[in-house]
Amino acid sequence: MSNTSSASNSQDSPKKSGDGAGKGRLKPMEVLRQGRDEFTELTGMTPESVSSFERTEGGWQLHIEVLELARVPDTMSLLASYEVELTSEGELAGYRRVRRYERGRADAHRPGGQQ
Repeated sequence: MSNTSSASNSQDSPKKSGDGAGKGRLKPMEVLRQGRDEFTELTGMTPESVSSFERTEGGWQLHIEVLELARVPDTMSLLASYEVELTSEGELAGYRRVRRYERGRADAHRPGGQQ
């Protein structure tokens, strides 16, 4: 019986143990993948890309691009950019939609896609 509980405990947090960093810190790619996966699980939307990724004072911040409404032709489909906040352990802390746009249109008023 004790084997079962220890096995389930090790499965509860596989990403926090044995990452090879020595301090239990996640590597940037692990954070990115975990954040993208948690966003998908929570919203049901599949990211098309991660357009930015940076470390912040309290953790990590990602901008994820998702398809919100498919249209024909595809250049008229609606995409959205979500700002996703992650803790320093890579867990989802929050998200918000910051932009919605047609796939075939560029943002002329924001050079380089910056806000």
